Amino acid sequence: MGSNYKVTYGVDLVFCIDVTMSMAHILDTVKQNALRFYEDFQNIMEKKHKTVSDLRIRIVAFRDYYYDRDQAMLVTDFFEFPRQAEDFRACLASIEPMGGGDDPEDGLEALAYAMKSKWNTESKKRRHVIVVWSDEGTHDLGFGNSVPNYPSNMAKDFDELTRWWGSKSSPGIMDESAKRLIIFAPAKKSWSTITDNWNNVIQYESEAGNGLSGCDYKQILSAIGNSI
Repeated sequence: MGSNYKVTYGVDLVFCIDVTMSMAHILDTVKQNALRFYEDFQNIMEKKHKTVSDLRIRIVAFRDYYYDRDQAMLVTDFFEFPRQAEDFRACLASIEPMGGGDDPEDGLEALAYAMKSKWNTESKKRRHVIVVWSDEGTHDLGFGNSVPNYPSNMAKDFDELTRWWGSKSSPGIMDESAKRLIIFAPAKKSWSTITDNWNNVIQYESEAGNGLSGCDYKQILSAIGNSI
């Protein structure tokens, strides 16, 4: 195989972003680099001799159902790049850090939303990548299920969410060959449990309550690029 051969991929990314007050730093970083993301990501793929023919990004911005009620979860459709790059930037610009209540957040509910995305199934080579940013651990699934807007089709508990993710011996709702999960979060419940027990997962540990100050843009790009 010649060195000029390039593998063509269809890539879907879901960004699950903790948007509580302590995440103001990383949220600003994501906003500032939104316009650069497509070009920088394509450059990384070029160096790997991989061509991304279809790139889509979806946002799941999460807080806490129990404390934040109607502001707990913002879920978008996929943005197609580069055609909808400006729409993506405008969406991120509209999200402000707020709320959160106690330390843990509803990161597992956000992950469930991401898993149930309408993934690209047309590309011959494809990656379905979920990226989570949070500076705290998670509540148990269903912690906020007493509020009226809690989703009725949510996984009932962590075991069911694990079945949704699936494994080689028992595939779930995710495409087993395409799925990847990248976690930028502290080694706290339930992120550590996911990293230790689910397949195709990489965790970059951050300091709890510190807004992911050590997680820079190049690290994010590299982690996503290496997952494809």
